[in-house]
Amino acid sequence: QQQQQQKMDTVDYEVELAKEEQEKEPGALRSFIAGGIGGMALVLVGHPFDTVKVRVQNHQGNIGVMQVAKTTLSNEGFRGFYRGMAAPLAGVAPIFALSFLGYNRGKKMFCDDDAIEKEKYGQLAAAGFIATFFTTPIMAPGERVKCLLQTQTNASAKYNGSLDAFKQLYKEGGLRSVTRGFSATLLRDGVGSAVYFAGYEVMKKKMLEADVQPVVATFMSGGIAGMVNWAFILPIDTVKTKFQVGTDPSYWHVMKNIAKTSGVRGFFRGLSAVMARAFPANAACFAGYEFAMYACGEMGLE
Repeated sequence: QQQQQQKMDTVDYEVELAKEEQEKEPGALRSFIAGGIGGMALVLVGHPFDTVKVRVQNHQGNIGVMQVAKTTLSNEGFRGFYRGMAAPLAGVAPIFALSFLGYNRGKKMFCDDDAIEKEKYGQLAAAGFIATFFTTPIMAPGERVKCLLQTQTNASAKYNGSLDAFKQLYKEGGLRSVTRGFSATLLRDGVGSAVYFAGYEVMKKKMLEADVQPVVATFMSGGIAGMVNWAFILPIDTVKTKFQVGTDPSYWHVMKNIAKTSGVRGFFRGLSAVMARAFPANAACFAGYEFAMYACGEMGLE
C-alpha cells in the first residue's frame, strides 16, 4: 500500500510538473529555437508523404497512393519525394516559433488557469485558433509554391526551385498570384490548430495520469493529435491544393468539380498518405520541440 501511494505521488508530481511547464510561457529566443527544431523535424519526416498526398489530390481521376509513390520513385528517384521542401523548411523556424507564441498568447486570452486540468476543450481550441493569425501570412505563399513544385515532374518542370517559382508567380500576377489560396490556408490552419493544440494538451495529460513515461506521452500525443487534426481538415486542404495549382476562378468552382468527378470521396483523396505522414511527422515535431525546450532550459535560456 505504501508503494502504491508513492507511485500515485510520483504520478501527481509529474502531472503537476508538466502543467507548470505548459502554463509557463517561454521566452522569444527559447520559443524560436525549440519551434524551429520541432518544425524542421516535422518537415524532414513528413515531406515525402506530403508530396504523395499533393500529387494524389491533384491527379485527374482516381489513383492510389501506392501507385503515385511507385511512379514518383521510378521516374524521379528518392529526391522526387522531397520536391518543394526548401520553401517549408526555410520557413519552419519562424512559423513554429510564432505558432507556439500565438498559442501561448491565446491561452492568456481565452483559457482559465485550470483549462488543461479540467479539460476545457473550447478554451484550448480557441487558443489554438489564435496561433493561425501568427503563421498564415508566412505559410500561405510557401504553400502555394510548395504545391506547384510538388505537382510538376522532370518532364514538365516549369519552375527551377522555390525562388524561381516565387519570381515567376510575382511576375505573372503580382502579390495576388503569390498568395493565391490564402483564405483556404487560413481556414485549414485555424481549424487544424484548434484541434491540434487542444488534442495534444488533453491527451498528454491523460497519458501522464496513466503513468505513461513523459517522453512516450509526448511522442504519442503529438502523433495522435496530428492524425485527428488531418481527419478534420483534409477536405479543406484538398480544395486549397486544387485551387492553388489550378486556374479555377473560385473555391466553389473547385468544390463543384471535385463533387462532380469524384463525389464525396474526392474531398478525402490522399487520406492514407496523410495519415501515414501525420503520426510520425507530428510525433517528431512535438518530441523535437519538447526536447529543445528542455535543452534550452538546461542552458539557462528563459
